Amino acid sequence: MTDSPKPDSEGQLAGAIEGILRSYREHGNINHLDGTNLPSRAEIGQLLDDLLSLVFPGYLGAEEVDELSSRYFVGERCSVLLRDLERVIARVLQTPSGSECASATRLGAEEAAARGREHAFEMLGHIPELRRLLALDVRAALDGDPAACSSSEVISSYPGVTAIAVHRIAHHLECREVPLIPRMMSELVHGRTGIDIHPGARIGSSFFIDHGTGVVIGETTAIGDHVKLYQGVTLGALSVDAAERDRGRQRHPTLEDHVTVYAGATILGGDTVIGRGSVIGGNVWLTHGVPPMTTVMLDKPSLRFVTGG
Repeated sequence: MTDSPKPDSEGQLAGAIEGILRSYREHGNINHLDGTNLPSRAEIGQLLDDLLSLVFPGYLGAEEVDELSSRYFVGERCSVLLRDLERVIARVLQTPSGSECASATRLGAEEAAARGREHAFEMLGHIPELRRLLALDVRAALDGDPAACSSSEVISSYPGVTAIAVHRIAHHLECREVPLIPRMMSELVHGRTGIDIHPGARIGSSFFIDHGTGVVIGETTAIGDHVKLYQGVTLGALSVDAAERDRGRQRHPTLEDHVTVYAGATILGGDTVIGRGSVIGGNVWLTHGVPPMTTVMLDKPSLRFVTGG
């Protein structure tokens, strides 16, 4: 009995390598081979964790922070963040990563490094304002959820607070036209919480998302102060055709101050304005605005509007 011939391992490996290289040439839109590595999800995740540890000291890390040690903690964390932020931002500024969606310009290494450092200092300088806004968001959660017992519980366990904290960081970078990183941040927290907020969305103070899973807030959404959303709410565009993309036009709805939107409601369109103090009931589908102080409920087979609260 003779042994069967062994497969040509080297030949098979060479064939696999050639096939992969051929696919790089054929499907170049999913390659990034220009010599400057884009940031990994792990890097952006670590940046977020470090930023959030400054925003919520004593909550999200293993370090024990008290008044005596806080100066050393903040100094060490800011030093690390300054280095990591400027390096990661400089790398994305050296690539045409945003050119398909925006007028992103690829910078040279020296200019990218200078801009990265500038953005990093701006981000660190913005943390006091972030903390002011997030203190109001935590207060809104305590006021808006009878089951909430303490700020510690809300910060440590509520996905809506995590999502809005990351959004406020990502939105700051988005407004300064930092490419790619804000969207990576928003998608990382989307994976963690089930809440999808585009970094371009404008969100006012004292914002609360209760439960949260399945909430979608589109790029050009405008949300006022003291707004409350429940799980499964969609604030979206009427059309998802990429050919209709217009970066100067609002495609998503506006929610004015003190609006509440209950679970499963869908509100679509850039011309759709939900007036101040209105309540949108669960599973309602809206593609037009409603006046202030209006309650909209799903009353089969049609909607029922109740004005005056």
